[in-house]
Amino acid sequence: MKAWLTKYRFYSLLSLLMITWLVLAQGCMSFRTTDSKAVAEFAQRGLTLVPQQLTLASRTLHYMTIGDTDQPTLIFVHGSPGSWNAFETYLRDSLLLEHFRMASLDRPGFGTSNFGKSTGIQEQSDLLSPVLHKLKNGKPMYLIGHSLGVPIILKLAADNPDLPIAGLVLLAGSVSPADEPRERWRGLLDAPPFRYLLPGAIRASNHELRLFKQDIVTIQPAFKRITCPVFIMHGDKDPLVPPPNAIYARKMLVNSAHVELIWLKEANHFIPWTRFPYIRAVLLGIALNP
Repeated sequence: MKAWLTKYRFYSLLSLLMITWLVLAQGCMSFRTTDSKAVAEFAQRGLTLVPQQLTLASRTLHYMTIGDTDQPTLIFVHGSPGSWNAFETYLRDSLLLEHFRMASLDRPGFGTSNFGKSTGIQEQSDLLSPVLHKLKNGKPMYLIGHSLGVPIILKLAADNPDLPIAGLVLLAGSVSPADEPRERWRGLLDAPPFRYLLPGAIRASNHELRLFKQDIVTIQPAFKRITCPVFIMHGDKDPLVPPPNAIYARKMLVNSAHVELIWLKEANHFIPWTRFPYIRAVLLGIALNP
């Protein structure tokens, strides 16, 4: 009887811990902030950050804009996981604001764009393309993507030849099928009950990364449809997206007006934050030499 009671208490405690984790997992590691908090923080710096959203059928696409609407536009697309505030430093930079209006997007499934409901690259391009059209102001547009955001901006540029996309900046982009790790375990984590154990944005990230194993193959024709200049920036010590991805991208962009590969010495995968001055210099160079 005592042994049975001990076992009962153990499983009861284990069940309680599991339920507690499931509840907590829904709210932690969301990689997002509220619009009101972000707007207030920018206002303290004398900056006007404008939350925007576009509703398409059952999907809501959320993004932030800042700057003079008559300027050329920088459009930032985050990696996985992430949200618009991955590029918060850029949006509040005074030098960039002198030359650009800026927009940073919440990709589908992240931030406030139907959080948790991530999807594949083609659907993301279909959903985000109307946002780019809404941002069109008759001036050049430049797309900047980090990590998994890179194949997204490549697909957006290829799918929207009617937009005035004047340049792409690829930051530590994952684009090479041969260099993409198999990671078969992602399928297991994407299935019940394990997927419900993943916290916040990690669940959405795991789902889209599982889809990406096939997407990275199907997006290859997009490279040939890119005609604008492309700047590739990659850390030579990137452990998450191997540097050969950058070499592959340069090789595949055969119809681009100009391709420049910039190696960031001793840099890892997180170059949007660790090498901000270098990336800003490239963006300002675009403004001065359109």
